[in-house]
Amino acid sequence: MQIDTEHLHYWMCAIRESKDPMRTLDAFWQGQLRSKEWLIDCLDEHVHVGSSIDIHGGWVGVLASMLFQSNIPITKIRSIDIDPNCESVATMMNKKEEIEGRFRAVTADMCAVRSDADIIINTSCEHITQDQYDLWLSGHPHNSLIVLQGNNYNIPEHIRIANDLEEFKQQCHVEVLCASELELPLYKRFMVIGRNV
Repeated sequence: MQIDTEHLHYWMCAIRESKDPMRTLDAFWQGQLRSKEWLIDCLDEHVHVGSSIDIHGGWVGVLASMLFQSNIPITKIRSIDIDPNCESVATMMNKKEEIEGRFRAVTADMCAVRSDADIIINTSCEHITQDQYDLWLSGHPHNSLIVLQGNNYNIPEHIRIANDLEEFKQQCHVEVLCASELELPLYKRFMVIGRNV
C-alpha cells in the first residue's frame, strides 16, 4: 500500500486545521497505523468490485483515507463518529474523495445508525459496552460483512476489552469467517471478519 502526496497533503491540512492538533496526531501512532494496514490486508480477499463501506467509530478518517489508497475497489465510504470535532477533520483527511462525492463524515452515535453498506467496519469495539455493541449489531442487515477490531489494552476509556482472541470472538456474535491477532508494543489487537447472523 502506498500513500500518495495528494492524500498526504490533505492529512497535513487536517492536522493543521483541527481544533486539537495533538489529539488528531494520536491517530498516527504506529499501533494505530499498523492496525489499519492489517485490516486492509485481511479485508482485500473478502471484497467485490464496487463495494460501499460504513466505518463506525471512524474517528478522524485515517482508515477511510488508507482504504481509498489501497487496491480494494471501493465506491464510497461513510465515516460515523459520536465526537462532533471529528467530522471536519475526517472530511479534510478525505478531501479528494469528498469532492468526488465518494466520502461523507457523519456525527452520530453508532448505535443509532442503521447501515446498508456492503461492508460495515467497527474498530472501536473496546469503547462500547456489550449491550451497546449488541444493539449496534442488530441495526445491520442479516448476512452483511462485518469487520471488527478490539484489544486487550486496559485503560479507563476501554470499557469492553478482551483478554485474548477467543474471548473477542465470543463477544462479536457473528459467523466468523476469519479471526487473527496483531502483537503491538503495548497491547494485542484482535480482528474478526464475519457475517451478521
